[in-house]
Amino acid sequence: MKIQGAKVLVTGGNRGIGLAMARAFREAGADVWVGVRDAKAMTEFPAIALDMGSRDAIERAALELQAMEFDILVNNAGLLTGGLLEDQSVEEIYAMLQVNLLGVIQLTHALLPGMVKRGRGKIVNNSSVSGVMNFPLASTYSASKSGVYAFTQCLAQELRGTGVSTLVMVTPGVKTRMFDEIPKKYGAKLDLKLIEGAISAEEWAREVVHAVEDDREVLEPKGFSGLGVFLARHTPGVFNRLVATKYRRDGLF
Repeated sequence: MKIQGAKVLVTGGNRGIGLAMARAFREAGADVWVGVRDAKAMTEFPAIALDMGSRDAIERAALELQAMEFDILVNNAGLLTGGLLEDQSVEEIYAMLQVNLLGVIQLTHALLPGMVKRGRGKIVNNSSVSGVMNFPLASTYSASKSGVYAFTQCLAQELRGTGVSTLVMVTPGVKTRMFDEIPKKYGAKLDLKLIEGAISAEEWAREVVHAVEDDREVLEPKGFSGLGVFLARHTPGVFNRLVATKYRRDGLF
């Protein structure tokens, strides 16, 4: 898809991967807007108040967003949960599912009809290697990212011939504030050497932009993370045995 001159909305564009993608799309010639909870705090890009953690907030923003006729929607905003299921807060689980999955579906539902009517557009959704590689302690987060992956793949089929397409990012470990939370939620029971090799947000953002330009439907990581995705998808027994050697429910790590 041609990015030069395209109008792009990036959710969660105030930091991390979202901010890096906003900058990468701008460098590629796009007109970039970011959706953030506090629009007044964003000075680098035009901002729209958009709290992906609130169904009502998304609904309130929908009319304004529809009128702006975005060519590319990047559903990036996300929250991390982790730990044994029984130790996770139900309130945190609900909040995470709203941001990671329900908000993605709701915002796409609001903007997609306009794209289809105009006969052009791209929906870019941020899934994760956790949506394919199902680690212990990641049950709820993995569920949300598996849902994003499935949702995007279904949309890809629905949109054939409309001029609108999709891209799902199978995002690896990226050096962000969220990535820094992983040791707190997983480190006591999971050997985190299993997920070493995080890349910079800028590097991943460039890959996303290239994938949009190339009209790819899936962007998967390279290197060790790419191997892990391959094993989980094609030889799940091997993957699960490997993970079992790195996990201790009694917390020996």
